[in-house]
Amino acid sequence: MQIQGKMTPLDYSKPERTHKKKKRGVKETKMAGLLRHVAAALLCLVPPASLAGASTYYASDPNLGSARVVFQTNHGDIEFGFFPHVAPKTVEHIYKLVRLGCYNTNHFFRVDKGFVAQVAAVVGGRKAPMNEEQEQQAEKSIVGEFSTVKHVRGILSMGRYSDPDSASSSFSILLGDAPHLDGQYAVFGRVTKGDDTLRKLERLPTHKEGIFVMPLERIEILSTYYYDIEVEGCETEKSILKRRLSESASEVERWRRKCFV
Repeated sequence: MQIQGKMTPLDYSKPERTHKKKKRGVKETKMAGLLRHVAAALLCLVPPASLAGASTYYASDPNLGSARVVFQTNHGDIEFGFFPHVAPKTVEHIYKLVRLGCYNTNHFFRVDKGFVAQVAAVVGGRKAPMNEEQEQQAEKSIVGEFSTVKHVRGILSMGRYSDPDSASSSFSILLGDAPHLDGQYAVFGRVTKGDDTLRKLERLPTHKEGIFVMPLERIEILSTYYYDIEVEGCETEKSILKRRLSESASEVERWRRKCFV
């Protein structure tokens, strides 16, 4: 996708369509135009993956590593995994942000049905204050790791400014196929569970601000946790519980220091 000027993070744009003018009769022109609109509408109505098989399909992606992250939103959970061999630096950066609890109290600031759901930048996007370590990690930018992996529904893709190496903490979950983004933005993972939650988000009321289609309500990331699918038995549940408690405790402590000390 051609980029002109400076963009806000995750400034994905839908490709503009141009039509060549041809001489034809009035009836023929109207009929062709009608057919084009009908075809476009039908394409928008057909999802790239079935609801029943979406999670299984996503989870079987050969690029996926064993780490999993869960975003618990006010509309349901979204689980995703990483592509460590496709975008190692991006994966390391985002996974560290998750482990530090940086995405807790953040939100999805954009939901464009059939296109993308964008997570806001951690700096300025989350409600809770950040400690020094969180701020340092959130303010880092990473090199653009562009690959041949296609932008299809469920893919996670970094946002950036016009500088290809300006990605930081904002990223999008693809809600449909977007080939015009291929090779322009860094793909680093994909959704493994939670396609039902994504479809709930797509049904929410929205309004448009410039190129952005934004939800009328705040789609909150209430909390996050992570685990490894290669850990067997009850150790997985134990580690998840410990991380949840630890992250909740640190959030409470940060608020206590800010508001009550």
